[in-house]
Amino acid sequence: MDTTRLAAGLREHTAGFAAAVENADPDRRVPTCPEWPLRVLVGHVGQEHRWAASIVRTGPSPVPDPFDADPGTPGKWSDWLNQGAADLEEAVQAAGDTPVWTFFGPQPAGFWLRRMLHDTTVHHADAALAAGKGFTVAPDLAADAISEWLELLSDPVTASLKPGFAELRGTGQTLLLDPGEGPGWLITRTPDGVRWTRESRPADVTLTGPVADLLLVFTRRLPADRVTIAGDEALAAHWLAHTAA
Repeated sequence: MDTTRLAAGLREHTAGFAAAVENADPDRRVPTCPEWPLRVLVGHVGQEHRWAASIVRTGPSPVPDPFDADPGTPGKWSDWLNQGAADLEEAVQAAGDTPVWTFFGPQPAGFWLRRMLHDTTVHHADAALAAGKGFTVAPDLAADAISEWLELLSDPVTASLKPGFAELRGTGQTLLLDPGEGPGWLITRTPDGVRWTRESRPADVTLTGPVADLLLVFTRRLPADRVTIAGDEALAAHWLAHTAA
């Protein structure tokens, strides 16, 4: 997915997030992020865009605490959120092909645009669910979000950042995310960690549904019964119990 599409997606989902939280109670709890009131979710999204832009421009800095973010009063949330997304897009465009720091070693600056897009998309869903508003995501963005999350889970660095992900290791068990059209995501749990390919073939358990629903179930924003599960349901439940985005 090219930088132009990633940037457009970030603008779209930041604006959608801002619309979802408009006129909402800042102290309302977010069901899918139960430790956070809405103001912290808003602060986190705007804060992480600015943090990523800073990394692209000047290098690594400590991961900020969402509770330290100051998004201002609710009436200013929309402008503040959209300004953060624009700042990140500008930083990435200025960096061009220059490698920048990431948790996984030097990568093109577009890494952060992609990471922030997909994190913002999932948090857009959080905000919409909390505010009782609708949520949509384009199929190409949902598909790339699933692929990107699997790329992160399969990198050995991830288990060192979040040791709980080590529970996803296995002895060859397979899960298939099947969107019904086109290739799915075949996940294999090996002793060394998660492996995956874009293909559809029989697996120990298959989750089938629209790609947007697969994304939201996969990131634990919707319950598993939003998709069809065939095969080893305990394997699917174990996977979902040990992942979080």
